[in-house]
Amino acid sequence: MVTLRQVQRPVGEAERAWEVAASVLDPEVPVLTIEDLGVLRDVAVDAGRVTVTITPTYSGCPAMDAIRDDVVLALTSAGFDDVDVRLVLAPAWTTDWMTDAGKHKLVEYGIAPPTGRAAMSGPIRLQLSVRCPRCGSLDTRELARFGSTSCKALYECRACLEPFDHFKVH
Repeated sequence: MVTLRQVQRPVGEAERAWEVAASVLDPEVPVLTIEDLGVLRDVAVDAGRVTVTITPTYSGCPAMDAIRDDVVLALTSAGFDDVDVRLVLAPAWTTDWMTDAGKHKLVEYGIAPPTGRAAMSGPIRLQLSVRCPRCGSLDTRELARFGSTSCKALYECRACLEPFDHFKVH
């Protein structure tokens, strides 16, 4: 059995299966792949069966059914006939799993990326402001704790007067 984890470099069929699964776009933020988002946790290939492990950003994330279907479609279209997608809740997803490239894509898309680390020891950091992804101003305010999805909050920039989503740290 060949297994891939984000910390290991895949080989052979597992590498190809990872690359296919990693290319699936998040349906809620379509500039991010599930790899960028850190939702793709594992890909294993054993006797032709591909098992993909994904973790939702929130336990009730409505996008997981679409992501599962898109992963199965992408892999079967790439020639993998036997595909199983498993949803795991532990360990819980954290914004620390997002790639730097994914955070950069969020800014380009107009969403303020999470700042700081979710897994920290020592004093708890307070976020004093969120940088506007459009003009870069720190003069922003939260309008609503939940934005277009549960993992984002709605903000407004006082400098350019544009509303924007902020991907919350957790």
